[in-house]
Amino acid sequence: MTYQQGEKLLDEVLQANLLLEDHQKVIFAVPFPYLIMAMSEVADEAGFYIAAQNCSDKKNGAYTGEVSAEMLQSIGVKYCIVGHSERREYFLENNKILAEKINVCLQHDITPIFCCGESLRVREENNQNMFVQRQLEDSLFHLTEEQVRTIIIAYEPIWAIGTGKTATTQQAQEMQKHLRYVLESKYGKDTADEIPVLYGGSVKANNAGELFSCPDVDGGLVGGASLVARDFIEIIKALKK
Repeated sequence: MTYQQGEKLLDEVLQANLLLEDHQKVIFAVPFPYLIMAMSEVADEAGFYIAAQNCSDKKNGAYTGEVSAEMLQSIGVKYCIVGHSERREYFLENNKILAEKINVCLQHDITPIFCCGESLRVREENNQNMFVQRQLEDSLFHLTEEQVRTIIIAYEPIWAIGTGKTATTQQAQEMQKHLRYVLESKYGKDTADEIPVLYGGSVKANNAGELFSCPDVDGGLVGGASLVARDFIEIIKALKK
């Protein structure tokens, strides 16, 4: 979206007067040029926050065009997406790089929204559980229990995004449960239960309620549907009460 389109979208969502529960959050992840505008939009709105879509894995230095976690912190950004499937595929971000991004975010009091998920090939080979487990182990398992409790995890079934294939509610719940099992094996049940685990496979207004009703789905990482105000409003309304 352009700056003007993004501002209009935020206005429309916020004007819906959605009253969020204390345990609910709506986080708009916007492009870098719109961060300050978006933060101004939500400044007086309870439960609404802004995230960056990415940050550099370097703390500082001569990396022209990169945006550091320190720069995000300096304008008050509290959340940042790390490891989105498109960043992994198109910009070749591997688990080691993402571990560094997790580190720099935490060092600057930014909550990482860590994305994981498997491709169609991995799913067809029935290796999805091991694949996603490896993503968590390589990028998160160096963290202390205290640190890992501060992050958010978002599962993206890449094979169900733009392929014509659709993940069933059962498939979503199975992977979300597996993610929590992987976390429990390292950090214990209490910590695993406390970490928000989001589902990011083509969440839409007409399936959000069913997806969010799954025991291990704590919310959604919403793509295209978040660009249509009326659809995004319905998705927000579908959050667990």
